[in-house]
Amino acid sequence: MKFLPVFIVLILMIGGCGYAPASHYAQMVVGESVSTEVVIRAEDPQNTVIIKDAVDMAIITKFRTALVAKGLAQTHLKFQIASVSFLPLRYDSNGYVITYRTIVAMSIERTSLSDHGNYSVSGMYDFDIQPNAIISDQARFDAIRLASQKGVDAFSAQVASQGTKSLKE
Repeated sequence: MKFLPVFIVLILMIGGCGYAPASHYAQMVVGESVSTEVVIRAEDPQNTVIIKDAVDMAIITKFRTALVAKGLAQTHLKFQIASVSFLPLRYDSNGYVITYRTIVAMSIERTSLSDHGNYSVSGMYDFDIQPNAIISDQARFDAIRLASQKGVDAFSAQVASQGTKSLKE
């Protein structure tokens, strides 16, 4: 009973400190509606489709914004895939690869009515396979999807940083 007033004061102090999630600041930069475009790589069209789906999902969840057609959007994001790579990370005692790291590097061009920005990001995802096995298509697709989403997370952090700077100006 003695700690109830202290607890209430603590809650009021934390609640009143002005905290806002990063998505709030990122949304200040990109707006309420976003359109996305992923440039298809001629060398790797299959991965581009996976990345497009991952990017769209990440934009919805990280920016908490609506995906709309390019003509209706406040911001258009154009993603270009620089590279998709799989690097061996860990080997077993017999020398077989048992852990891979997927790296998806991309450049993002952000175009709004009043602003423009270019970003370079990469996302990484580590996954295990059985010794002396090849990477299955499903494991490969999942790794690319998750690495792409982590790349959008990095982009979201950069944009949120811009949003906090615009508040201070």
